[in-house]
Amino acid sequence: MFVTVETAARTAPAAVIVAIDGPSGTGKSSTSKAVAAKLGLRYLDTGAQYRAITWWMLNNGVDVADAGAVATAAAKPSIVSGTDPERPAITVDGADASAPIRTQAVTAAVSAVSAVPEVRARMTDLQREIARSTGRGIVVEGRDIGTTVLPDADLKIFLTASPEARAARRSGELKGKEAAGLDATREALARRDAADSGRTVSPLAKAEDAHEVDTTELSLEQVVECVVTLVEQVAGDGPAPATGTADRAGQSA
Repeated sequence: MFVTVETAARTAPAAVIVAIDGPSGTGKSSTSKAVAAKLGLRYLDTGAQYRAITWWMLNNGVDVADAGAVATAAAKPSIVSGTDPERPAITVDGADASAPIRTQAVTAAVSAVSAVPEVRARMTDLQREIARSTGRGIVVEGRDIGTTVLPDADLKIFLTASPEARAARRSGELKGKEAAGLDATREALARRDAADSGRTVSPLAKAEDAHEVDTTELSLEQVVECVVTLVEQVAGDGPAPATGTADRAGQSA
């Protein structure tokens, strides 16, 4: 039996680090925020950081198709990420960027910008600094957290879902002029997957010691409970999980 997100919060040990990776549309952000809130941990959306630097490049006339120009500008913007799972925020040069980084223009350009080694090096350093500085533990979501950014994380999760489920979820997130049909969304996700998995530096990949969770048929509450249980197990509050436990737990839901 799964427990809903609304039930009484449980407590994770201080300084536990949870890495949650996966492609778009697998429920990564919703799961990560809910797990952090439930366990009293901090939360970091690394994808928002890549979107933020992409937005800055577009706003400042940097040709995002020119890797050299992107590399030269990579150190210029000041990016600050909030870590409150209830109210995650991000600013660029002091301005709130939470809304503008979610536009289609940023979505179309972020893969190219994030593939530039200088950008990845800067963001990786920033992400590690944030993870180290929190005394309450943290859930960090992204595409290369378990493999590159925090390879020694206490728990690594890799979320997957069917192309159809991912497209439906992504379409539901987009509103107004940013909305697109399911077929177009599915094609866009496939292109993003190819770009993220094929880049030379820190590609999207599942860490060898990550627990894979297929969220296709699971509710958010079920996925959250699965991850929370794994956090408690690695923290010593339950039997130590073997890689794959989460996948089997999800299938039995």
